[in-house]
Amino acid sequence: MDKLSGLASKLGGGNKSGSSSGGSSNNEDYLDKALDSVEKKFGGGKVDPVKMRDTNEKITDNAREQFEKATGKKVPEKFSN
Repeated sequence: MDKLSGLASKLGGGNKSGSSSGGSSNNEDYLDKALDSVEKKFGGGKVDPVKMRDTNEKITDNAREQFEKATGKKVPEKFSN
């Protein structure tokens, strides 16, 4: 849990407004949903994926960039928004 919090703070997370996260949940792709699931399972109930939406989006975007950089291929549309 502390590792996720540390990563979130490094990426500029901690947006507590919550106003922009309501509509963005409809745009979640499989990678975003997977990260939310991991947070729910291993976060001990302390992580609310809705509040962490902006931070999670940065994390998954970075993961996509690293995948594309390492493989030279685009992430399939099914997994990327």
